[in-house]
Amino acid sequence: MNTENRKINWAILVTGWGRNAKDTLDAYQKGGLKKSNISLVVYEAEPCGAAEKAVELGVETLQLRKDDFPNLIAYQNKLITELKNRGIDYVFMLNYKYVIKQEMLKAFPNRILNIHPSLFPSFLGTKTAIQDAIAYGVKITGITTHIIDDKLDEGIILAQKAIKIKKDDDFDSLYPKFAKKGKKIVLETMKIIENLSKNNN
Repeated sequence: MNTENRKINWAILVTGWGRNAKDTLDAYQKGGLKKSNISLVVYEAEPCGAAEKAVELGVETLQLRKDDFPNLIAYQNKLITELKNRGIDYVFMLNYKYVIKQEMLKAFPNRILNIHPSLFPSFLGTKTAIQDAIAYGVKITGITTHIIDDKLDEGIILAQKAIKIKKDDDFDSLYPKFAKKGKKIVLETMKIIENLSKNNN
């Protein structure tokens, strides 16, 4: 098969309702990605908007609950098997709350992406980066997408988008800005990978 014409197979990992993931699937439905197939959505919680949207589009879904496994490594070993069986090329963590262990990093070297609600290197290693930015009083925060490595919230930066914090902003007023910019940055990041893959063929 000609690798130049082969589309990239993506899996999306989500542990909550999956707003970013659902927005990404909406964009995918509208033809926002020319060289990618979103082949699988792995989710945990119910209800999951991303999983519901995937079913609507005919994208395969897989529910995996970490609590069904003895530990995180066993859970991720099962995840690795499921991803490999489906020929997944890249994995995008869109609001996925678990730390990726060495076994999975080795199974998908430089092929696991994450989105984080801050501008690296600010407000790393936290699940409350938006609230932390407000509390700290910064004027500009934002979103970063990156290829993960064995250090929490580090790795190769792929894309960043800045978000201004107004004087009267709180979490409720700021979060919609993150949702809007998040939709754009995920698509932009996947296109970066498409171009990198094309150049490496």
